[in-house]
Amino acid sequence: MTGIVSAFIAAIITVPLLGYLAVFIISKQLTGNHRRSVSLAIDFSTILLVLSVHFLIFTIWNKSFLWLIVLVLLTIAALFVLIHWKLKGEIVLPKVFKGYWRFNFLLFFSAYIILIMFGLFQRLTFLFSHP
Repeated sequence: MTGIVSAFIAAIITVPLLGYLAVFIISKQLTGNHRRSVSLAIDFSTILLVLSVHFLIFTIWNKSFLWLIVLVLLTIAALFVLIHWKLKGEIVLPKVFKGYWRFNFLLFFSAYIILIMFGLFQRLTFLFSHP
């Protein structure tokens, strides 16, 4: 049973789209609200994308850059708070966090796609250059 659970978790972290679909389908069944289900699935898959980017970087370069990912997350959070404060004159944390979280989804989704393509290109060039 432990092997099945760990395989499921590994698959979701490796392919965050599976996690997105699982959360979307479950929340759609529970709530019946499509918009809310998409929102919940995006919020959950942001965590999966951050983990996936970390493991892709580790797989490609054999180095952990988790410290850099955390630094990027903290810097983006500080920038979102500063920009929100400059524009609105006050800080409304739920709005700031929602914008911050959605921006991280876009950033890490883009990084995930780029790293997948880079990793595939790197592996293919290695395979064809070393027959």
